[in-house]
Amino acid sequence: MASMQLKTFRGNSMADALAEVKKVLGSEAVILHARTIRVGGVIGFGAKNQYEITASAGTPGADLRQPRIAQSPRPVSKPIEVAAPQFEPAKFSNPTAAAIAPSESAIASPPAPSPVPTAGASESPVVQIPPPRPAVRSASARLATRADLKPTTEWAARSVDEELASIKRLVGQLLQEQRISAVRSGNRQTLNGVGMSDPLSNALILLTDRLVSATLASELVGEVRDALDQSELDDESVVRSMLLTRLAARIRVTGGLTPPPSTAGTLVIGVVGPTGVGKTTTIAKIAATYKLRHGKRVGLITCDTYRIAAVDQLRTYANIIGLPLKVALTPMEVTSAKAQLADCDVLLVDTPGRAPSDQKRLDELRRFVDAAAPRETHLALAACAAEGVMRSAARAFGKLGPDRVLLTKVDEADTLGPAFNVLSELNLPLACVTTGQEVPDDMEGASAERFARWVLEHPSPVAATGA
Repeated sequence: MASMQLKTFRGNSMADALAEVKKVLGSEAVILHARTIRVGGVIGFGAKNQYEITASAGTPGADLRQPRIAQSPRPVSKPIEVAAPQFEPAKFSNPTAAAIAPSESAIASPPAPSPVPTAGASESPVVQIPPPRPAVRSASARLATRADLKPTTEWAARSVDEELASIKRLVGQLLQEQRISAVRSGNRQTLNGVGMSDPLSNALILLTDRLVSATLASELVGEVRDALDQSELDDESVVRSMLLTRLAARIRVTGGLTPPPSTAGTLVIGVVGPTGVGKTTTIAKIAATYKLRHGKRVGLITCDTYRIAAVDQLRTYANIIGLPLKVALTPMEVTSAKAQLADCDVLLVDTPGRAPSDQKRLDELRRFVDAAAPRETHLALAACAAEGVMRSAARAFGKLGPDRVLLTKVDEADTLGPAFNVLSELNLPLACVTTGQEVPDDMEGASAERFARWVLEHPSPVAATGA
């Protein structure tokens, strides 16, 4: 009786493991089991996936088809006719093994056995069943060994990339938090294994107290350490000054509002963002700045017809400043309103706020933005919002193609560390910040140096710097 040869193979991908099976056992090998395992790492961190396949060099049912069947001890005078055994299709719990197993039709029933003469009446007859015919694998079964394990759609690939990036970011954050905890406990040898002076350790603790992420805080302190010599690292004021410089270098700014074109043409600016961030008030501040400080002709279009109060609020500002206002209920009306206000130097488009999770409303908003065809699209984010809320809004409204950020309600934020984290991830320049409700006074062009000072201040950055 032939024994079945079983071997186990591993690879970094399913394709690698299958290639090893074929190399060792041949192209006719049969997959019996496949699974994903985790190897390496320390207490679960740093482990990586490997694929394990158990395969056989022969047909799994071969041994089952060649039994010696002992018959009844009754004397017989002629050979016994025995019907060929029937086999049910194999049931695989593993999809890969199921794909490669021979189909039911491929397993042919063996021919009837030849009679075997008996030597005497007392001898039990032995039925010999010839070996089965080689199973013919279908084209689909052979191709299954070359299955492409990559995501089949763009959405699936993006989801995998985002999930891997999230896991990588989380692991990095945990490692950095462990190092910072060690610094707080007095261990000065934790930043990448290099000693830290007291001013440098204090700078690291200060950043995390301001809710700057552990990863960014460690990177900034590392940059400060590399930029100064040992005597400077022992000076608290020098370390703080360099820390402000490195913070400012991480913040991209536009220097304020874009000057309107000097030649014929209209600067169209769209403002998008979630509900409650102060878009309407900010648009009024921008309009007043262009009209009162720069003497430009400014027009307003509002698409925020879902809130009657928003239309009334913007109409009140328009009447006070002396600006024309058009209300657009549909994308087509946005196009019509633009044509009616074509003689304006600056045209501001107010859009309705949307929840980041409301994909249907976001798609509807996209049609309004496309109809407005703004030269600039400003994403409004509230500095006083939780970091997760800002990040979720930035991800959702990022699909509308914003090219700069308006940071509102800076005066209401306890710290600007979360806003700094989100701005660092967005990689969009900061145009303006708003610091109160007064129109147009409580708005200013973003300054990287000023924002860096605000990040290190607590609890009110505006009050602390005398804004």
